[in-house]
Parts: sequence; C-alpha cells; structure tokens
Amino acid sequence: MTTSTEGSRVTGHYERLLAAHYTSMLGGDIERAAEGQQDLLAGVLPPRDGESGVAMDLGCGSGAQTLALADLGFDTVLAVDPDPTLLAELRDHAADRPAVRTRETDAVTALAELEPDSVAVIVCMGDTLLHLASAQEVETLVAGAARALRPGGTVVLTYRDLAGDLRGTERFIPVRSTDDKIMTCFLDVVRPDVVEVHDVVHTRTDGGWVMDVSSYPKLRLAPAGIRDRLAAAGLEVVQHEPGARGLWCTAARR
Repeated sequence: MTTSTEGSRVTGHYERLLAAHYTSMLGGDIERAAEGQQDLLAGVLPPRDGESGVAMDLGCGSGAQTLALADLGFDTVLAVDPDPTLLAELRDHAADRPAVRTRETDAVTALAELEPDSVAVIVCMGDTLLHLASAQEVETLVAGAARALRPGGTVVLTYRDLAGDLRGTERFIPVRSTDDKIMTCFLDVVRPDVVEVHDVVHTRTDGGWVMDVSSYPKLRLAPAGIRDRLAAAGLEVVQHEPGARGLWCTAARR
C-alpha cells in the first residue's frame, strides 16, 4: 500500500523538476493543448440545454482542461492543484476567463469541501489519478465525486495503464523533444501496486547540455478496476477506452 510519504514525494517532484517543464511537456502551447482537451470533453459530455453550472478540474496543472471547460461555457471552473507555480501560470493563462477560480490543495480535500449535488462536471486528467497516495485514496476520490455531482453530472478520468508487464525497453517513454530540450522517462516496478517514474530532462544551455533528474511513485491501476470503482459508487460508465497519447479515458454519469 502506498503511504502519505509517497504522496508528498509527488508534490516534491513537481517542485524540484516537473512544474518548470509541465507546459513544455504538453507541447509548449497551452492554448493549443486546451483546444485539444475541449474537443475531447465535448465528445464525452452530454448537451447542457442552456445549463452551464460548476465544473471542477482536479490536478489542473497549468490549465489545459481548466481553460477548455471555461471555453465550453461553464459559469464557474474550480481549478485545483497543490503546486503554486502551476496555479500561478494558470492564472496568467486564464486572465481573460473570469469563470476560472483556483484552489491550492489536493484533489481529495477539494472534493470533501464541496456540497452534495453541486457540480455538473468533474475532470481528473493527465494521470492525476495515479498520483494519489493509495488505492484507498482512489476510492475516496471516486466516492467524493459521486457525492458532489448533481443528477446527470459527469466525471471524466484520463490515466495511463501501468498495470501491464513493464520490462526492458518497454519501461522507456519518450515524452517530448525540441532543439533545446529532450524529455524522457523510464519506469521501475517497485511493488505490485506502485511504479517509480524517473523523469529525465536534458536542456541546451550556452555551456552545453544540462541534465536534471527526479523520480516519484505512481499507482498501477488497471483500467477495468477504475471502471468497476465508478460503477460501485453508483455511477453509470458511459465511455471506457484508450485514447490519445497512450491515455485511457473513462467517463461516468450520475
């Protein structure tokens, strides 16, 4: 079982390394990334028939999903992330989107603070689900989402399937490369339920290439298990399939 110490290692990894490179990892253009996420969400969410309401982005990062939700017309978009650097970047991107509000905290805490039946859409995307400290926290998040969603509301999850057989070169994942930056990660299975993710960033400087390295744990959750957790919480699974960038997309409706 993963521990709270491992949860804090995720936060530390972002502080040490990943926050500074997060938008670059998404392609370098957050508005373009937001357009892609808007297309994804528009294909999953039901027609709102004039209703907009509240949407929530758990683990919002620098804001690709948050901006997409704002552009889809929600009255309020609650953007939640524990990293202050990423939230500051998001606020800059959202300066002309008054619907966006930010909250510096973790996903489970943010859900616990919501009133029941108060939110139209909850998204937890880009592997945020796997950053939770334990499988028990995943169940807590799913239960919190089911409680907070209003009738007809939708939760959308994207995540990477790390539950398979990760051996040899299968452990290496190219993330993104430009003339000035190369981002790679490799994976080590440390326990049946946990993989250690090593992020390696090479950056070109005037003095040559500089390497930065950091690592953190991720949960290994099979897609079928995530689908079953949503169903057990009383939600109807309406989409469950692999999608772009190697990420599964699972959506469920109350």
